[in-house]
Amino acid sequence: MAARLEALRGRVADLVERRAADDPTAADPLRGMYVTPETALRLATAPPPPAAPSPEPAARPEGGERPADAAPDGSPDPLEALARQFGLSVLDRHILLAALAPDVDRRFEPLYGYLNDDVGRRRATVTLALDLSGTGPHDPLARRRFHPLAPLRAGGLIVVEDEDRPLPGRALRVPERVVAQLLGDDALDPDLVDCDVELLDLLDAGETVPAHPLATRIAALAAERPLRVHLRERREGTAAGPVADALRAAGRPVLWHRPTGTAGDGAAATAVALLREARLRQAALVVGPLPAAPGPLMRSLTAGDVPVVFFGGEPYDPGWAPDAGLLALDAPQDGIDAPRTWQTELARHTPAHEPDFDLGEAVAPYRLSETQIRRAARDAAELAAFDGTAPTVAHLQRSARLQSAPLLDKHARRIRPEVGFGDLVLPDEPLGLLNELTLRARHRDKVLGEWRLRTGGGRGRGVIALFAGDSGTGKTLSAEVVAGELGLDLYVVDLSAVVDKYIGETEKNLERIFVEADRTDAVLLFDEADAVFGKRSEVKSSHDRYANLESAYLLQRLEAFDGIAVLTTNLRANIDDAFTRRLDLVVDFPFPDVEQRLALWRTCLTGTPCAPDLDAELTACAKEFELSGGAIRSAAVTAAYQAAGHGGPVSGADVRAGARREYRKMGRLEPGTHLPWQ
Repeated sequence: MAARLEALRGRVADLVERRAADDPTAADPLRGMYVTPETALRLATAPPPPAAPSPEPAARPEGGERPADAAPDGSPDPLEALARQFGLSVLDRHILLAALAPDVDRRFEPLYGYLNDDVGRRRATVTLALDLSGTGPHDPLARRRFHPLAPLRAGGLIVVEDEDRPLPGRALRVPERVVAQLLGDDALDPDLVDCDVELLDLLDAGETVPAHPLATRIAALAAERPLRVHLRERREGTAAGPVADALRAAGRPVLWHRPTGTAGDGAAATAVALLREARLRQAALVVGPLPAAPGPLMRSLTAGDVPVVFFGGEPYDPGWAPDAGLLALDAPQDGIDAPRTWQTELARHTPAHEPDFDLGEAVAPYRLSETQIRRAARDAAELAAFDGTAPTVAHLQRSARLQSAPLLDKHARRIRPEVGFGDLVLPDEPLGLLNELTLRARHRDKVLGEWRLRTGGGRGRGVIALFAGDSGTGKTLSAEVVAGELGLDLYVVDLSAVVDKYIGETEKNLERIFVEADRTDAVLLFDEADAVFGKRSEVKSSHDRYANLESAYLLQRLEAFDGIAVLTTNLRANIDDAFTRRLDLVVDFPFPDVEQRLALWRTCLTGTPCAPDLDAELTACAKEFELSGGAIRSAAVTAAYQAAGHGGPVSGADVRAGARREYRKMGRLEPGTHLPWQ
């Protein structure tokens, strides 16, 4: 490093010597504090430094004239192209060039310092730019070119600084993005890098996107005029993604901005940079999901002549931007053929493999947009390549879960299912109902959407089931099995975090959960649901009135629910009859009989080392101890700990000890125990 620094010091010395050779003020002790007329004249008349050789200009068509936006050598003139894109007058171009000069050629800095009569002010001022353009600040038409709504400032091409000075003395600065564009660099604006803006360039040659009628129509209208649209989506990205793809397919790049927080001063500056970038690239803007109070953002982004598509889950409010001329549209819920899109994307990433499973059934529980499906298919192919296999159902489901944005973690506890139907010990009737529940979850879009069996009234496409039975009969385990069969996560709602003593707060907490559940592909579990879904009562006090309002809210919200929910209760009679009518299925979990208890013992001890004569003891315990499935599992865990303690397999004595422990926990007498008076 020392050697490198020494070499740099030598180059610095050479540069100082070369510059001092033709500088008459090199020996002046006050050099740099002022600029003399002789120095200014020398700088202004010095020949330009040698330029790097430029590439050969493109051949002009035979007999053709030089285009209006081309330089004398026939190459495109970026300043003329910029003037055409932003509607600049001849005077605007002179002003922009004068303001731009110090950013491109440092020799203009001392010259501007001399002309400004202030060596510290090395940028063009309003007066200097107008003087160089043949006019001055006395001309009202010339001053108008610096109005905030004039093309130079409205387009973000120049910034007028020093607000505390009179207009003639204010400095002019050209943003670095404009300088880069005029020099031939079209990299994304540095001001947008940290503002969550993504550039979606044109589609690659041969790349196609699935047809989406709404998106295609928006892209066609955007090609004719600067269309401004507000798109309401039920699920984020389900329509905005296809619209962005349709715009790209129509030959227009897309700048996708995901705003955060509320619109303020920072958002206004971002809007100026976005509009400038879109006009430089002749791109369209896709903005969303919209933040709270999006009015200032909308008004800023609709001030230009750029096509803008806003999207979000909230309905359009005309008060947001009353003069913007926004076209408010509701995105259709049935917009894409999901199985075909999955098949197309998987074939693109793994052309040599055909799925050996029912693709439509595997992806049916997921309600993803086309963009999300493309990402999920790509991720599934990468996961399969990492495992060295062809894409499987597990790869698809894992990648799809990651795309469904599980924000429910803030409001509920997530359980990643690890059990299946083989782990359940239930009679045929509840097992059949559980299978029907998975069937409804897979085919609800076809039955309720395509076949139009929804009866209107704002009803959603949710699937809601009630699991009723004594504690430990397998209700929560069955919900986990259903989630695992569908390839979804299970979210257990913590009712202690939902119920609030203050009036109206419980409903607000539940609304947050329902909103996130509508957006997420997951199974929502309300354990001990009678705490919030209880019966309404006669109004005898204000508490009764507000409790009934809470139940009425839940009744209305369940009807509009689009997700999958399971309610569990130990006391079915405590559930309001109005809730029962809105349920798709009611599954009763009976207390296990002797045969089922024996099967439960065997299932719980499947993976443990067992003594050879254990089965006889299991049969005896199943007959003697009337335990639920949950209690049998706890007893089996106790027996396993006993066996681990004495270093042998699980014996009959260990099993009996575990069963007795559960009986004592429940306050019941052990079989064969005689009371003193008996």
